[in-house]
Amino acid sequence: MDAVLFVLEGFSVTVGETLAAALALCLALGVSLIVALRRDSGEGERIAELSGRLASLGEWLGGRQTDIARLMAERLDAQGKATGETLTRLNERLAVIDAAQSRISSMAEDMVSLKDILANKQTRGAFGQGRMETIVRDGLPPGAYTFQPTLANKTRPDCVIRLPGDPRPLVVDAKFPLEGIAEFRRARDDEGRKLAARRVRADVSRHVADIEEKYLNPGETQDVALMFVPSESIYADLVEHFEDVVQRAHRARVVIVSPSLMMMAIQVAQAMLRDAAVKESVHAIRGEVGKLAADARRLAERAAKLEGHFRAAQEDLSEAMTSAEKVARRAQRIDGMDFGPEERRAVGA
Repeated sequence: MDAVLFVLEGFSVTVGETLAAALALCLALGVSLIVALRRDSGEGERIAELSGRLASLGEWLGGRQTDIARLMAERLDAQGKATGETLTRLNERLAVIDAAQSRISSMAEDMVSLKDILANKQTRGAFGQGRMETIVRDGLPPGAYTFQPTLANKTRPDCVIRLPGDPRPLVVDAKFPLEGIAEFRRARDDEGRKLAARRVRADVSRHVADIEEKYLNPGETQDVALMFVPSESIYADLVEHFEDVVQRAHRARVVIVSPSLMMMAIQVAQAMLRDAAVKESVHAIRGEVGKLAADARRLAERAAKLEGHFRAAQEDLSEAMTSAEKVARRAQRIDGMDFGPEERRAVGA
C-alpha cells in the first residue's frame, strides 16, 4: 500500500492514499444523495438520475481499482526484480570484501609477527642473521663461506667469506642496531628527531668501532669488513639522514651494505672464485691440450701406416685378380678343347 503510484507536481501519491481518496469521494456522494432524497423525496426522475450516476461511479471505481491493483502488481514485480539484482550484486561485493578482509587479516598477523620480531633484540638479530645467511647460501658454493667461526682473538663474527688467492677471509657482521632508527622514525617533532638522531649516531659509531676492534685483525682477516643492514629502507635512511656516519664507517674500513648491495658483493666474490678456478685449471688444460696434440700425431702416423697397408693390399688384390683371370681363360680353353699345335704336341708327348 506504500508503493508510489504516481508523482504529481513533486508529491508522491501512494496506492493507499488513492484508495482512501476514492472511498472519501464515494462517501461524499452518498451523503449528497441522502440529503437530496430528503429535500425532494417526490422527484422520482432525479432519484433515478442519481441512482444511475451512483451505478456509473461504482463501475468506474471498480475499473479503477482493477487498474490500480494491476499497476501495483507490476510495480511490485519490477521492484522485486530490481531488489533481487541489487541483492545479488551486494552479495558479490560482500564476497569480494570478505576475501579482502581475510587477506588484510593475514597481512595484519604477519605485520604483528614482524613487529614482535623487531621489538626483541635477540629475535631481531636472528632475523638479520637469517637474511644474510640466505643471501650468502644462494650466491656462493659451500666451501667459500663459514657462519659464526672463531677467530684467533676468540671472537665469533656472523660470517666469513673466503676469497681466492688470499687466505684472509672477509668478515660480515649482521647485528645492526635498529633501536635508534626506530625512534627516529617515530619522532613527531624536531626535538624528538634530534634526540633519536643523536642515538643513531652513537649506536652506529659504537658498533663500527666494535667491528674494527674485533674483526679487522691484521694478517688474519681482510682489511675491510661488511656491516649488513637487513632492510633497504633503513639503509636509505642512513644514507639520506646520516651521511656522516656512513663516511665515518668507511674511514674505519667498515662498509655498510643493504641486502641488494650484499647480493652484488656476493656476485663479485662468485666471479672471483670462477676466475680463480679457471686460472688454477690453466696448467691442467695445457697438459690436456698437449696430450691431445700427441694423440693427433699418433693418429696421423697410424692412418698413414694403414693407408700403406691398404695400398699393398690393393696391389696384391690386383695381382690376384690377374691370376684369377688367367686361370679362368685357361679353364675355358680346356673345356672347349681349344689347343694349339704346341699344346697338342705337348699332350701327345
